[in-house]
Parts: sequence; structure tokens; C-alpha cells
Amino acid sequence: MKSIKTCFVLVILMALAAISLSAIPSRDELSLEEDNETTYNDETSNDLSPAETGQEPTSLRGSIRFLSQIKPRVPMTCDKYPRVCHAKGSTGPDCCKKKCVNVMTDRLNCGKCGKKCKYSELCCKGQCVNPRSNIKHCGSCGNKCKKGSLCVYGMCSYA
Repeated sequence: MKSIKTCFVLVILMALAAISLSAIPSRDELSLEEDNETTYNDETSNDLSPAETGQEPTSLRGSIRFLSQIKPRVPMTCDKYPRVCHAKGSTGPDCCKKKCVNVMTDRLNCGKCGKKCKYSELCCKGQCVNPRSNIKHCGSCGNKCKKGSLCVYGMCSYA
């Protein structure tokens, strides 16, 4: 157990060292950036970009970085955009607590938002039912037992 803890601490220390070393630019990168600064300063006096002069920049300094181009996605919640729940692939047409749900089948919002079914119950057609004893929903939603038979342990005519 002690050796596992020691290995775990060593792995964490190595990971932290790798992260800190990757954040520090090397001498080669620094000299390239200085060279590019002088090149770009000469070119900016002519108001020409490196692409227009035919030269490709060797550093990301002065150009747009990859991660800055990605704009953060703001999630579309149904409280602000109710049509989101009607889109293809949505989990349901109803909006409860900023989430799309189907109140006809969702155990946490059965029939209306916030109405929870008990642990042993299912939500069938917007009502909480016990599938182990309900004749209309025996074992699962919509499984109706034949006339005269009972639903016991989720099976019709068990005995």
C-alpha cells in the first residue's frame, strides 16, 4: 500500500514538472520570435501582411492562435428557447428545469414538472404505476393482461 502511494506521488510530481517545463519557451523559440518581430516591424511600415508578401510566419506571435479562434458555445436551454425541445434528437417536447423531457415517460417529471415516481414505479402515459401489480401496465408500460388474469410480480397469470 505504501509503495502504491509513493508511485502515485511520483507520477503527480512528474506531471507537474512536465506542465511547468512546457510553459517555459526555449531559447530557440525566443530567438525566432525576436527575428520575426524585426521582420514584421519592417513589413508593417509598408502595411503589407506576411501573406501578401509571400512570406509565411515561423512563429504564432502576432497571428491568431488556434484556441482563440474557437468561440465558447453557449448552450441553448429550453427556458429561453422553448423550440429546442421540439428539434430532432431532443429527449422530449416538454421543458422542466431547463431540460427537455417527456412528461409522459420521465420518472422525475411524470405528468407534470417535478412530480417524481416512487422507486418501484414507472411513468406510463403521465401516471406513476407499479409494473409488478398493475393490470394495464404489467411488467412494462402498455403490457395489458388478458381479461380475467391478474398481474403478479410483473407477469400476467403468474400462478
